[in-house]
Formats: sequence, structure tokens, C-alpha cells
Amino acid sequence: MKKTLLAAALMAGFAGVAQAETSVTLYGILDGGIGYQQIKGSIDGEDFKFKKTGMINGVQFGNRWGLKGSEDLGNGLRAVFVLESGFGLDTGKSAQGGRLFGRQATLGLASDAWGQVDIGRQTNIASKYFGGVASPFGASFGQANVGATFGSANTVRWDNMLMYQTPNFSGFQFGVGYSFNADGAQQFKANGEDDPNVTGITTGIRYANGPLAAALTYDQIRDNYAELEDGTEGKVTVKQWNLGASYDFEVVKLHAGFGQTRDGWIGAYGYGADELDDQVSLTADGLKANLYTFGISAPVGAGTVMASWAMADPKGTIEDGSKQNIYSLGYTYGFSKRTSMYAYGSYAKNIYFLDDAKSTVLGVGLVHKF
Repeated sequence: MKKTLLAAALMAGFAGVAQAETSVTLYGILDGGIGYQQIKGSIDGEDFKFKKTGMINGVQFGNRWGLKGSEDLGNGLRAVFVLESGFGLDTGKSAQGGRLFGRQATLGLASDAWGQVDIGRQTNIASKYFGGVASPFGASFGQANVGATFGSANTVRWDNMLMYQTPNFSGFQFGVGYSFNADGAQQFKANGEDDPNVTGITTGIRYANGPLAAALTYDQIRDNYAELEDGTEGKVTVKQWNLGASYDFEVVKLHAGFGQTRDGWIGAYGYGADELDDQVSLTADGLKANLYTFGISAPVGAGTVMASWAMADPKGTIEDGSKQNIYSLGYTYGFSKRTSMYAYGSYAKNIYFLDDAKSTVLGVGLVHKF
């Protein structure tokens, strides 16, 4: 009996040590409210008009729950993982195409000395480095988010990604990643045929020290069997680079960004009109668009006021393409560290580069983090 008790005590002691070296955290964010959106215009002479009023969700923060953890391996090395699941607060269904851990599913090694390596489904470098610098809305607030113009920063997630990021050196950090197949399981390449996998390259550098922040990113995605404008299949390599900066004067913070996309559009368009996304394709060999944004944010009481303008100026294969302009205004207010509210409005003209196509969005919502 004494030996059994001693063994149990020793096992409990070792379990305590293991627990001290390993940490696992359960977390999540809930975001929901009420909103209105109207989209109208015409395609090939046919008018369209979409309108909805009702519940909105995942506006400031995508609804999620997740597990993240690390284990100390000694000599400053850690094993790290993140499993993050997105869902709709309106229906409770999984987001990101029904994936269980569609927001992120990564396993890696991290060190304060040499940086971090992660493998799995994760966001690209532009989504990590650029959005919060170039716009006060960052990668949030739907149509108002910087990704509605700078598509590669629109919370782009790629499957099968190997990514490396350096530690922070006096405010500088560099990252680079490669996706073996951006959407779905990696496929075999047959003899004499082109690679059927849609491969992606993402890289960038950012700086944040004191009131100044800046980021430069580059993304490329290659599809050997893309659907071309004439209905045939062919090779398309879409490329986008972004440059952004912000400066905090304390009473007001200024944001600005410039970029360019070529031969297509990386990421979602950002308007939430699936009916139009199926009809309007911007994956086109020869397309070029210059991208611009400017914004300001300022603290007002316990909240923050945000305003931005963004424009995409198309060139190349889009005939008579109109400049797409988005004007947005928002306000966030914190009740506590974990609960806050937001209100925003956004007006976009010539969306999808369609002449006189407009989108108007209004919304107010509540956020809780746990």
C-alpha cells in the first residue's frame, strides 16, 4: 500500500512538472449585430439590385474558437501549435468552406534566437504585416477593410503552407512562406504534365518602433489550369506587392498605402455578393491595377474614430474599367478589456470595376472575447 501511494505521489509530481512545461489555451471571439447592405448596378446592360437588412456577424472580428499551446523543449526551443475554427454566429455553421479548423491549423518550432517555422493552413504575409499599418480598419469591417482594395491582404489563407518568420530585430521582422497547394490536399504531378497544384509564394518585411510602422509585402500565386477569359484553360501567375506606413501623433494616427496587382486578383473582393462573384472574374492575363489608400484614426473618450478612402485604378485587359473608390467611417468603443461595440458605414462606387455599380453598408455590433 505504501509503495502504491508513493508511486502515485511521484506520478502526480512528474505530471505537475510536465504541466508547468506545457501550456494549452482555449480562446474565442463572438461578434454579432444588425446591419444593412445594398448593391446595385448593371452587367452587360442588365440591371441588378441586391438588398438585405438583418443580422450581421464577424464584422470587426471573425467569429472563432481555438486552441493554442507550446511546450518548452529546452535551450530556448519551443514546440507550438494553433488550431482555430471559424463559424457564423447567425447559423452556427463552420466557415472557411466548412473546414473544422479553417482559420488556422499549424504546427511549428519557435525560438527567441532564430525565429519561428510553421507548417499547415495559415494566413499569408500580407494579411499579417500590411493591413493594420495601411488602414485604420485593418483587415476588418467587410467592405471598409483594406483587403477590399488590396486583395492579397484580405485575410488570405492558404493550405499546405510552410512559413518562416524571424524574431524582432530592433523593430524589424521578415517573413517568407510557400504553399504547395493553396486550396485543398496536394495532388500528384503526372509525367509530362504541368503541376496541377495552385502554388503560392508570400514574403514581406515590417517595421514597428515608437510612433512609426511600415510594411512591404509581395505575393504570387500560380495556376497552370486557370480558366481564361475566352473560356479555355491556361497558365496564370497573379502577382501583387504592397507598401504601407502609419505614424501615430497620439491625437491622431495617419495611415497610407500603395500597391499593384498584375494578371489577376489575389483574395476575395470583399463585398459579400456571391451572386456577382460568380459573374465577374478578375483573374485575367494582362490585368493591372494600381492600389491606393489613406486613412486616419483618433481616440475619442473610451473609443476610437476611424475614416478611410481606398481606390483601385484598373489598366490592361479590363475594357473601360472604372476606378473603384471606397469611403468608410467607423467607431469602436470598449466597455471592458473583453467586451466592446462598433458602428460603421461604407460606400463603394464602381465595385468590381463596373461603371456606376455601387455598394452601401451600415452596421452596429457587439464583440466579446474569451
